[in-house]
Amino acid sequence: MPGSHETSRTASSILKTTTWGALIAFSAAILVAGLLGYNPWTHFGDRGRHSSQVAEQSLPSAAHAGTSALEGPSPSKEPGWALSRYDKSTSSVTATSPISASATASPQNPIRSNQANLGHSSAPSNDAGPSSASTSRDDEHFGVVAKIAPDLKGVDPEAPIEVIVQFKNAAGASDLAAEGATAKADLPLVHAQLVTVKGGSLTNLASHSSIAYISPNRAVRGSLDHAVSAVNGDLAYASGWDGTGVGVAVIDSGVSSIYDLNSDNNLSSRIAYSQSFVPGDSSTGDAFGHGTHIAGIIGGNSYISSTSYYPGVYRGIAPEARIINLRALDSTGAGTDSSVIAAIQQAIALQNTYNIRVINLSLARGVYESFTLDPLCQAVESAWRAGIVVVVAAGNMGQYNGAGTNGYATIGAPGNDPYVITVGATNTHGTGSQAAQTMTSYSSKGPTSFDHFVKPDLVAPGNRVVSRMASTGNSLVTSYPALAVYPCNSSRTSCGSQYGGARYMRLSGTSMATPVVSGVAALLLQKTPSLTPDQVKARLMKTSWKGFSSSTTATDSVTGVIYQVEQDTFAVGAGAVDASAALANTDLAPSNVGAAKSPTATYNSLTHTVSIVGDPSTIWNNSVVWGNSVVWGNSVVWGNSVVWGNSVVWGDSVVWGNSVVWGNSVVWGNSDGGDGDQ
Repeated sequence: MPGSHETSRTASSILKTTTWGALIAFSAAILVAGLLGYNPWTHFGDRGRHSSQVAEQSLPSAAHAGTSALEGPSPSKEPGWALSRYDKSTSSVTATSPISASATASPQNPIRSNQANLGHSSAPSNDAGPSSASTSRDDEHFGVVAKIAPDLKGVDPEAPIEVIVQFKNAAGASDLAAEGATAKADLPLVHAQLVTVKGGSLTNLASHSSIAYISPNRAVRGSLDHAVSAVNGDLAYASGWDGTGVGVAVIDSGVSSIYDLNSDNNLSSRIAYSQSFVPGDSSTGDAFGHGTHIAGIIGGNSYISSTSYYPGVYRGIAPEARIINLRALDSTGAGTDSSVIAAIQQAIALQNTYNIRVINLSLARGVYESFTLDPLCQAVESAWRAGIVVVVAAGNMGQYNGAGTNGYATIGAPGNDPYVITVGATNTHGTGSQAAQTMTSYSSKGPTSFDHFVKPDLVAPGNRVVSRMASTGNSLVTSYPALAVYPCNSSRTSCGSQYGGARYMRLSGTSMATPVVSGVAALLLQKTPSLTPDQVKARLMKTSWKGFSSSTTATDSVTGVIYQVEQDTFAVGAGAVDASAALANTDLAPSNVGAAKSPTATYNSLTHTVSIVGDPSTIWNNSVVWGNSVVWGNSVVWGNSVVWGNSVVWGDSVVWGNSVVWGNSVVWGNSDGGDGDQ
């Protein structure tokens, strides 16, 4: 895979990202667009999201010139319409308005719409003084039309339609019933309501002086949105949890400065700190493209995708979190233990300065000894003991079948450490449905080599995830152009470079699933800062979704090979992370370090059965609240034997051998350029 998932390495110290990039044929891209692009489902969280509104068509201030130059011009918009953006710092919304075809825009004289401040009238000012009645009527009509979104034109006047009505003040809602509008949901974040009204009533509705703007309840599409909703991140966002104040250290290939990682007013970056640990390369930008994608999944605020016509709106799990950029991988996505350990060490040193509560490690390498000896495992444990939640990718070796293992015992390091949260990847199949998730063919499975810990701990969406790409020097997209996700025309029926430069890309792998869990951990810590890493891990595992069937099939997008995947404990862990359920839960595990260490799988060579044994210092076996059957689900039989598929071979020298899988020249991944599962 393009530096993303693991390529062949003979040196045991080489680290690689755990991503599967894409070589997407044009016809396949069209097919995927057909599958993903017309989902009528709309995320509740985005209904109240200020960034779901369009942004004002003007250049950033001089103070932000550096970011502006990096980002480049925004993709083309529909001619004749100025776009708006809600700014939380001013609590105002700039309404869209029609623009004369003869009007022109320039950096010195940007085309702007009528300023519809929520506390003031949005009617156009009349600098020429008193006018005729005819002119007044024209101005009044112009003002009414300006308050109706352009994509509401031409709707069936008799058909009911869901619209979001924004008000200039809180009292405006009382005006809606007179026009036959039925309120469906309050959206106080943007001073609005979601209502159903007949298309023919829109003009009358817009004529009310209390109304600032009316827009359709737009369907949003795209893999990251699907990932967010599949883990109920949209519900968490709607409840106000967005990662504010929490620092997440991204130890990866660097994080480039991009709009989606800026503050909402676009005046400052949320990348709070940057440092390189790559020998001989002090650059902290993302020449590879992997780290920026990861950071976008954690904390992207969808600035570009929500202000331009993209196939979807790509908002991360914790869109207000701060990113601490600690670059440890080079321009090919490779690194060494020492670079990663140095980065982890710096994260601990900066913990109090930037409130670093989470470290994201979307990387892995082979396991060559017990975690007690592995320096990388010891480094992540040090961070864990310092009070930082460490989230690690499981690896992409689920298709490995050496010695008949069917991908078992392929968890990489440092995901083999029992303290940290190790994450596998699910496929949402182009939906935002939690229940649609199945395991991917490539997600690595436990138990871990040498120590035989039950891993992964959790799984999350990681297949064909769309997130931000570095704007310059992105070697992943340079080598594999089909990874790029381009903007579209106004109707989103056609997308491509003719509509502007790509600012997003699509990747697959446990690399993508890991930041989903990191983002959810940030939400938990925003709500309850006193939680220890073990308490976060225990709560995430207990509240995870456990509705997986016993088995599924997964088809590799590139090779077409169909894999039979046993969805047992060693594949799904405790289940799929659920942000909403975790935030609603109040169960508190003991605060001591190691209270939520992953249990051990013990093999009985006489009976050929496997039992799960929890460390005596952990909570899994000694309480009703945290018992095995609660955390891992009732479908798993604990005690004498663990139930899994009969096709798995559990011979003494296969899973339980010390070096069968890894060896000295293990092959990471399977087919370069793979695009995950269909």
